[in-house]
Amino acid sequence: MKAVMVMYDSLRRMDLPGYGGKEIELPNFKRLAEHTVVFDNSYVCSMPCMPARREIHTGRANFLHRSWGPLEPFDDSMPEILKQNGIYTRIVTDHNHYVEDGGGTYLPRYSTWECNRGQEGDPWQASAGPLPVSTHSNPISENAPEAFRKMHGRMHGQDMLNRASYHDIPDYPQAKTFAQGVDFIEKNYQFDNWFIQIETFDPHEPFDTPDSYISRICDPDTIGELDWPPYAPVTETEEEIRSFRMHYLALLGFCDDSLGKVLDCFDKNDLWKDTMLIVNTDHGYMLGEHGWWSKGMMPDYQEVVHTPLYIWDPRSGAMNQRRSTLVQTIDLAPTLLDFFGVTIPKDMIGKPLGKTVECDEAVREYALFGFHGGTLNVTDGRYKLMLAIKEDAPQGYDYTLMPTHMRARFSVNELQKAEWRDPFSFTKGCNVIAVPTPNKYPAGNVLRPGCELLFDLENDPEEMHPINDEAVTKRLKQAILDLLKENDAPAELYDSYNF
Repeated sequence: MKAVMVMYDSLRRMDLPGYGGKEIELPNFKRLAEHTVVFDNSYVCSMPCMPARREIHTGRANFLHRSWGPLEPFDDSMPEILKQNGIYTRIVTDHNHYVEDGGGTYLPRYSTWECNRGQEGDPWQASAGPLPVSTHSNPISENAPEAFRKMHGRMHGQDMLNRASYHDIPDYPQAKTFAQGVDFIEKNYQFDNWFIQIETFDPHEPFDTPDSYISRICDPDTIGELDWPPYAPVTETEEEIRSFRMHYLALLGFCDDSLGKVLDCFDKNDLWKDTMLIVNTDHGYMLGEHGWWSKGMMPDYQEVVHTPLYIWDPRSGAMNQRRSTLVQTIDLAPTLLDFFGVTIPKDMIGKPLGKTVECDEAVREYALFGFHGGTLNVTDGRYKLMLAIKEDAPQGYDYTLMPTHMRARFSVNELQKAEWRDPFSFTKGCNVIAVPTPNKYPAGNVLRPGCELLFDLENDPEEMHPINDEAVTKRLKQAILDLLKENDAPAELYDSYNF
C-alpha cells in the first residue's frame, strides 16, 4: 500500500469547483472531485499553520493546551509511527515555518525531507544593504505598534528580495515542491509501503503568482500589484480589493496546475489501484467577507474553518461521491495509520475515515475548534456556536516542554514566570511547563468579552444573522464541556467561558 497527501495552505473551499466556486476554471480540482470522495462537512480543529500541522501528526487538538509550537517529546507523530513500522515516509514542502523555531521538530519525523525556501518573507536571499520597499502590499499603518511595523517591514522587504530570484515558473517554491514530489513517485511507484506529503504554502498570502496565471483570468494591467492583504478590517477601495482577490484566484490556477501533475502521475502509473490520495488544507481565508482580511483577527467564520477535503481510498474504490459526515483535521493521522494497518495510539482522538469514505459512516456528533486563548467554537454541522473568552477569565497558559514561539524561543522573562505542572493524560507521564500567556488572542477581542454567537448554517450559510435558541445553545455548550473533558483540557478553560 502507498499514500500521497497533497496539502495546501489557506485553500478556500468556496472558490473550488464542487464547492460553489465559479470565478475561475480549475479543471484539475474538478477532475480530482470526480475521482475521489468529496467531504461537505470538513472542519479545522486548531489554527493557524503549525497548530494544524501538529494535529496532522498527533490526531488530537492542539489549541486547548498551547499556541503555535513544535511537536512535543510526548507527541505521537503519524509519519514517525509509520517509519517505525517499516513504511518509508517523505515530505517535500515550501512551508518555511517548518525551519523556524516554532516548527523545528516536524521534518525529522519523516524518513527524508526537502524544504524549498522563499515563501512569505523567508530569510533566504541575502543582502547586507537596505531591503527593497514592497510594492505588493498596503503600507503598514503608522498607528501600528513599532515592533509590528518593523517586523512586517522586514518581511515585506525580504519577500521582494526573494521574488527577484524567480525568473520562470520552475523557479517558484511551489513548482519546485511538486516537481520533487512527482519525481519521488515516478522513481518509487513500483515499490510498496511508502507515504509522501507534498505540501505547498500556497495559496497563503502573499499571492505571488507568475504573470501567465494572472493573464488567464484578467488583464494584469487592470488589477495592479497588491497581493498581500493585511490582517485587519477591510478599508481598501474596490479597485484594491479586486487586486487582492484576482491575485488569490490566479494563485489558485497555479495550485490547480500543480495538482494536475500529481493526477497525471496517478493515471500514468495506475496508482489508483493501491495508493491512497488525500488533498487537504490547514484552514481557509477571508477575502473581504464580513469586512475582514486573512484569519485569526475576526470571529471564526466559515470562510476560515469550513475546509475542502478530498480522499481516494483504493480499499473501497468510492469515487465521484459526496460525504456529509462531520470530520476534522485530527482524523487524518488515524486515517493514514489505519490504511497501512498500523495500530492507532490511544491518545489519538481523531477517527479513521475508511468507513466514512466507503459509506458515510459517522465518526462524531460535534466538532470543536479555535485558536489558543481565543473564541471557543463548536458545530454539529447544522448549528455553530462561538463563545468569546470572558473579561475576567483566569490566567491562561502554554503547556509545553518545547518553549518556542513562531520565530523565537520563549523569552527569559516568560520562563521566569513559568511553573511545573502535573502531567496531562496524553503527556506520557511527563510533567509540563506552564508558561503564562495573554488570555485574549486577537480573535477573542473582536467579540465583546463573554459574547456568544449562534448561527443556523443550513438557513444562513454566510452567517449574516445570528439567532437565539436557548435549547440549541444549551446543547452545544454541553457538547463543548464534554469535548473539553475528552481532551483533558486545562482546568482554567472551564472558567474562561460562559457555560
